[in-house]
Amino acid sequence: MFLEQARKLDREDPLARFQDEFYLQPNTIYMDGNSLGLLSKRAEQSLLDSLEDWKENGIDGWTQGRQPWFYMSEIASELLAPLVGASPEEVIVTGSTTVNLHQLVATFYQPKGKRTKIVADELNFPSDIYALQSQLRIHGLNPEEQLVRVKSRDGRYLVEEDIIDAMTDEVALVVLPSILYRSGQILDMERLTAEAHRRGILIGFDGCHSVGAIPHSFSKWDVDFAFWCNYKHLNGGPGAVAGLYVNRKHFGVLPGLAGWFGSNKEKQFDMEHSFIPADSAGAFQIGTPHVLSLAPLLGSLDMFREAGIEQIRTKSLLLTNFLLELIDAELVGMGFTIGSPREEYVRGGHVGLEHKEAARICKALKENGIIPDFRAPNMIRLAPVPLYNSFEDVWNVIQMLKTIMEEKQYEKFTNERDVVA
Repeated sequence: MFLEQARKLDREDPLARFQDEFYLQPNTIYMDGNSLGLLSKRAEQSLLDSLEDWKENGIDGWTQGRQPWFYMSEIASELLAPLVGASPEEVIVTGSTTVNLHQLVATFYQPKGKRTKIVADELNFPSDIYALQSQLRIHGLNPEEQLVRVKSRDGRYLVEEDIIDAMTDEVALVVLPSILYRSGQILDMERLTAEAHRRGILIGFDGCHSVGAIPHSFSKWDVDFAFWCNYKHLNGGPGAVAGLYVNRKHFGVLPGLAGWFGSNKEKQFDMEHSFIPADSAGAFQIGTPHVLSLAPLLGSLDMFREAGIEQIRTKSLLLTNFLLELIDAELVGMGFTIGSPREEYVRGGHVGLEHKEAARICKALKENGIIPDFRAPNMIRLAPVPLYNSFEDVWNVIQMLKTIMEEKQYEKFTNERDVVA
């Protein structure tokens, strides 16, 4: 019954054609696109184009060739802006996730009087917490006292009322994930932004697990800033240049970490010692862009332009709904607990399965040609990606999980993560 349902959904899938655009390995089902997206033929071609520009033009590749490097970040930003609900001027492809967070906090965290605290959450990805602690220390403040990490009531999810309650008159800045990296819970960014602003607090979001997976309306919601990586759902490649958003109401604010690529492009090569920033989010660039880690994103974003983020989100929900349905039907009594929201409006692009033997099960899945993701201490994350995963893929993954559990194939592995999980 479920296999026929999967095949019917695949026949009706308007995004099915994009599967042929990706390098899918034979006898392998890739379910880890929320950690690193797969290579597409278009991303490969846009990288090869930049290599050809380098080969043929040398230094003139900055302004000549197929995709001139001097303007590449802005070109990518134009393609990326619709995915985050912003104008192209409010988006810039630059840096890495953590560098961009440092840049934005260095700019917008301005402790004054008793407003000295930063609100985050205890479920956030560690890198964000490290950066926030570092920024507090730069200001001579004690992170143990000044970084408020909102508690989770159950270890999986955050309650938005708890976050709002933490927005006291001692808070200068709030930095939260748009989607929790373990459970996949989507936070109500519009509501949280309105509540922060009502209290005179600036707010920003880490969009690493949401950009490319769900639609956003950063400008409409009046979000102050956001930052994200481009190698997960956007398939920009390992170490792909990241992205950031700055609301246009903040244009003209000097970046906390100034660098020459944040200059007005007409003035950048004047070599003056007076910094004249770009009149856009481009001002928040620091150094020369890593062209060969940026070029693949142009090809990938071209596919997103064709597919449309609304259509991608529609298929994503169908895939994760089908995944949840199969888990309920096929894995009963095997020790699994669903660690992601069942409600569509708060579920991101992956499903987390909790199990006490999770690390061993992930290794058994890999041995059988299925690539999952493990998150300590006990979560298997499965991310069926709309552009290259099918509904039959989802069915096959659950059948293999069932076989692994019934045959206890996981028992030959240690229940420890690999160096890279």
